[in-house]
Formats: sequence, C-alpha cells, structure tokens
Amino acid sequence: MDADTVVTVGRQAMTVTMLLAAPILLASLAVGLIIAMFQAATQINEMTLSFVPKLMVVALVMLVAGPWMLRQITGFMLRLVDNIPYLIG
Repeated sequence: MDADTVVTVGRQAMTVTMLLAAPILLASLAVGLIIAMFQAATQINEMTLSFVPKLMVVALVMLVAGPWMLRQITGFMLRLVDNIPYLIG
C-alpha cells in the first residue's frame, strides 16, 4: 500500500465523517443560536434552557437522519472491505 492509497482512504473517511456529523452539528448550532438570541433578549441566564432543547433536537435529527447515516457508514465500510485486495497488493 503506497502513500497515495493511504491519503485517498483517509480523505474518503474524513468526507464520510463530515457527512455524518453535519446534520447533527448544524441543527444543534441553529437551535443554540436561536436560544442564545432569546436569552439575550430576555436576560435569562439558565444553562438548562439551552441544553434541553439542543438535546431534543439532536435526538430528533438522529431519529430522522439515522437511516441515511447508517447507509452512508455501511456503504463506506463495504467499499473499504471490498477493496482490501487492491489496497494490499
């Protein structure tokens, strides 16, 4: 296995990782921003006010996007396992 192969597999792994993390992080970021604006407007400084909605949104995103995320990671692993003979030799 040469350096180009390692870089290619690493790049593909990072791409899949970013695809899997993006829906959760973007939803959490959006909810956090909305709640921060609400807290700034009302001057309520309660930590659970930002934590609980973020937790609920992350759970909802995992519920909705979970099958797609599972297909992405499964497809990547199947391609990786199928290419083992080509990667070694």
